Amino acid sequence: MVTKSDVFNLLKSCNIKHNDIVTIHCSLKSIGDIENGADGLIDAFCEYLSDGLFIVPTHTWDNVSKDNPFYNVKTTIPCIGVLAKVAAFRSDAKRSLHPTHSVAVFGKGAAEFIKGEEKSATPAPVGGCLNRLYEENGKIFLVGVGHERNTYLHAVDERLNISNRLNPDTFVITIKDENGNLLQSPPFHTHYSKGLPCCCSEFYPNYKEAFDYFQAVTYSKLGNATVTCCYARKITDVVKLLWERTDHDLCASNEKIPTEYYMD
Repeated sequence: MVTKSDVFNLLKSCNIKHNDIVTIHCSLKSIGDIENGADGLIDAFCEYLSDGLFIVPTHTWDNVSKDNPFYNVKTTIPCIGVLAKVAAFRSDAKRSLHPTHSVAVFGKGAAEFIKGEEKSATPAPVGGCLNRLYEENGKIFLVGVGHERNTYLHAVDERLNISNRLNPDTFVITIKDENGNLLQSPPFHTHYSKGLPCCCSEFYPNYKEAFDYFQAVTYSKLGNATVTCCYARKITDVVKLLWERTDHDLCASNEKIPTEYYMD
């Protein structure tokens, strides 16, 4: 059974400091038995990050849409797994008002970190919670999942202004905050890649070899799960380099990125 000590050891092995900002994408099933389940995992991360922030994505992109343009921070259920569904409604969490890509943030500065998310016009705008991981030197833990679940890479797309990533057709979303106030989002652009058979995130694993080459990620284990620790600044810089050297979309199919793009 995975215990709090195991989580602490994982974070220490990845050189995570107690004041770091860490986000996670996690398949609980991949880990195996966890002491006190999802809540126990959240408690362990929060205790270790005593002077930092722990961020759990509580995305609702599959529940909030043009056909259902409404997000209630207190009741809209995340669409991305058990950990998100637990984190979203914990009393010690501050859940952001981003209508499709909300996050639950734990820690002393949580309220300030999520401020202004209701003004987002895209899933991961520069200045928003996800994109701020770059400025804050944040870390992204992928536990039992790959880069296809690494939402931060959408933030990288927006930071670098990668083409064919946002839907040109917009709609306005009504947002209900924790006090019951109704707010209106700006005209909102969802994720969309014209001509692709699926979301471009399914092809984010194409970056893996380049990330490995530049040591922008490290690998560990938690229970039965492989853990990838991604350093936000490093993986952003790697993606920037690759796009500066390409003449085609690097995440439009399962295509190996040429080694000459990143090996000098």
